[in-house]
Amino acid sequence: MHSFGYRANALLTFAVMVLAVMCAMASLSDNLNSLSPSAQLQVLNVNWFQKSTQGNDEVSMTLNISANLQSLFTWNTKQVFAFLAAEYETPKNSLNQVSLWDGIIPSKEHAKFSIHTTNKYRFTDQGCNLLGKQYNLTLHWHVMPKNGKMFADKLVMTGFRLPEEYR
Repeated sequence: MHSFGYRANALLTFAVMVLAVMCAMASLSDNLNSLSPSAQLQVLNVNWFQKSTQGNDEVSMTLNISANLQSLFTWNTKQVFAFLAAEYETPKNSLNQVSLWDGIIPSKEHAKFSIHTTNKYRFTDQGCNLLGKQYNLTLHWHVMPKNGKMFADKLVMTGFRLPEEYR
């Protein structure tokens, strides 16, 4: 006969294996969801556009951000981190990203929102490359699950342009 220690070890090993298989199946079931987030981004006003004392271009703008990220929430979603970035090209860099706004969305009820705000972080370029510059506004999100790996995606809105002169 096996001792109590052998039986407890076998039971514990079996329980851990069942739990691991259940966690793996739960994580894989998240891949079956169809994601359909949507967003509308508007630049309502360029409040100021100036050259700083260090010689860098700085922009302050009023934004209207409307998004529906409810489809990102499943039984396994803990929270979603979302941020809005301005993306543009310069002669030195093929991709420049400047974060303008961010937020943590804790639940599905808060995932449909409309925000009227100025950029939370400075839109600054190292140098004077922003005059008349065309840029994209990109809404990025990172889904943080309760179990499994985190994933990220984005929506790109094109066709925005900065003024040709400082204000």
